[in-house]
Amino acid sequence: MVDPSKFEKLNVADACSIWNVLASRVLHAAARSAQISFCITAFVRYECLHKPSRAWPERPELQNRLRREIESGAVMACPIEVEDLQEVAVLEARRRLSKGEISSIVFAKKSQQAFMTDDKKAAALARAILPGHKVQNTPHLLAWLIFTARLHDSDKDAIVAELTSLSRNLNPHLEDAYREALRCRLMAQQLLREPPSRPKLMSLRPEHGAKTECPHL
Repeated sequence: MVDPSKFEKLNVADACSIWNVLASRVLHAAARSAQISFCITAFVRYECLHKPSRAWPERPELQNRLRREIESGAVMACPIEVEDLQEVAVLEARRRLSKGEISSIVFAKKSQQAFMTDDKKAAALARAILPGHKVQNTPHLLAWLIFTARLHDSDKDAIVAELTSLSRNLNPHLEDAYREALRCRLMAQQLLREPPSRPKLMSLRPEHGAKTECPHL
């Protein structure tokens, strides 16, 4: 289970996660307001904007949103250097993942950013290479925004509806992350309301009738 109280702000996103963030205007706006940044590798840009794939009607809308983000500089498309390609090739041989996912892990490691993915296999490989807190996903982002009150309870349903309208279904993971954020926020509020407990002072006086002895040195 993720920790809703913490979220790394600098992220290298793979294709599935950048699609999911951009699919919800409510989620994306809240993330930008909280100064969460996303960059992608050149491989991910190719996968999202140029690689031939099966036709699905929502793709052009997501592509237009990503193009606008890249053109405005809000999302940087980062090149991969030659020496990094060797590590990409090694990891590609280990796991059946796309070059976009693997290059994102490699670049996140090199740039000391977090890797953001909603793919289980990519997350598993990333946790073998990066510190655990440097592997994040979209439900974790939602949980953190709810926990820190940057999103309200009613926003969750709006986000789910936006994602569903563009065929980006993240339930039940979003619902689970939302409930965990509420649970942790309630616990944090209760801790703030509870007065600090006063330690009990031990009496230095002997009880009536009790013998006192000094220890031998």
